[in-house]
Amino acid sequence: MIRRAIRRRCPWCAQRRAWFTGWFAKQERCPGCGLRWARNPGFITGSMTINIIVTFGVMTVVLAGVAIATLPDLPVTPVMALLAAIGVVLPVVLYPVTCTVWAAVELAMQPPEAKELSAARQHLADVTGRADPAG
Repeated sequence: MIRRAIRRRCPWCAQRRAWFTGWFAKQERCPGCGLRWARNPGFITGSMTINIIVTFGVMTVVLAGVAIATLPDLPVTPVMALLAAIGVVLPVVLYPVTCTVWAAVELAMQPPEAKELSAARQHLADVTGRADPAG
């Protein structure tokens, strides 16, 4: 599921462009399986946490690499500018990926119950106008 999520696919059914119609624009449900992306309250908190961990990890590696490469004279101003740029750009770039990755983690920890899958099938039936969305 994580590999699917990293490629911005639905972690449950592997549908392309499952939740995101644009970089920030999301649909409420996956058009392939009908599952909601925000299954539980606080979904966005988990997504933001992954984004923050990855961003700070990259910033730490860059800072350590520059410090090791330039010791003993660390160019403080250019390094701070580089870290600020990473801190602003990387979370924006990672936003859709971290949302789908968190959805995969959540689905792995708490698979959908029969009631949720039934609601997803019903949503697909309503959208497609077919009694059996798989057909």
